[in-house]
Order: sequence, then structure tokens, then C-alpha cells
Amino acid sequence: GVLAQVASILSERGINIESIMQKEAEEHDGLVPMILVTHRVVEARIDDAIAALEGLADVVGNVVRIRVEQLV
Repeated sequence: GVLAQVASILSERGINIESIMQKEAEEHDGLVPMILVTHRVVEARIDDAIAALEGLADVVGNVVRIRVEQLV
């Protein structure tokens, strides 16, 4: 359910997912870390998506964004 919500939030903002990595649940707290790589996106769109993701009941803590610059 959570992955579908994440995909929906990104899709609504025109953000395409390049890859997803989801780890096993953490033994201590049952949390499942998720790593998403997106295609290039306008920063305002990703900012809006992050705010929406952090508003989900199943998302714990802050979403961490790591910007990767493409070298030509």
C-alpha cells in the first residue's frame, strides 16, 4: 500500500521513477527503508512531492533527498 501511495504522489507531479530499492524490515522497529531514484525533475516538483510524502501516515521521519548532478 505504501509503495502505491508513493508512486501516486510522484506520478501526480509528473515525476518518473527510474529505480526503487526496498530493504528488509529493520529487526528493531519494523521500518522498511526505501530508496527511489527519479529521472531529472524540476526542483519545485520534487519539493512538493517530498512534502506530500512526509505527510503520509506510514512515513516516519523526514524524507532525505540527495541531488545527483549529471556530468557531461
